[in-house]
Amino acid sequence: MGLDLGSKTCGVAMSDELLMTAQPVEIIRRERESKIRKTLSRIEQLCLEGDVKLIVLGLPLNMDDSAGFRAENTMEFRSQLERRTGLPVVMSDERLTTVEAYEIMDRMEIRPEDRGRYVDMIAANIILQEYMENHRGELEEMRSAMEAK
Repeated sequence: MGLDLGSKTCGVAMSDELLMTAQPVEIIRRERESKIRKTLSRIEQLCLEGDVKLIVLGLPLNMDDSAGFRAENTMEFRSQLERRTGLPVVMSDERLTTVEAYEIMDRMEIRPEDRGRYVDMIAANIILQEYMENHRGELEEMRSAMEAK
């Protein structure tokens, strides 16, 4: 599972069973940034439904590699997510994924006024797909271990 945490949204993507491709799933919305319980509950539900074994959470680093306020909030969310789901949560650099998501929507000719409905979900998809491509060997081992059970 891939996640793109925003101030009031959380984009969600899932991999296929072969751990080859990522697909956008949904955007979890909340009224305020501090209202995170329902987001955690929905992620937990999706993890159970999708038999998730690993969560990839986008880490919003600054362009100079420093970790600002958003990165600190994301690290706290990671801790809550690990406690809630019992799953490992790995961090993945998410810089420029929103820019890339907008470029994808340009190519798909999604109207500008509709892009807010998709951007976080597409960004989550990019985060997960990049992680899968960069960790192919580890994922193959994970898949083999799951098949052996």
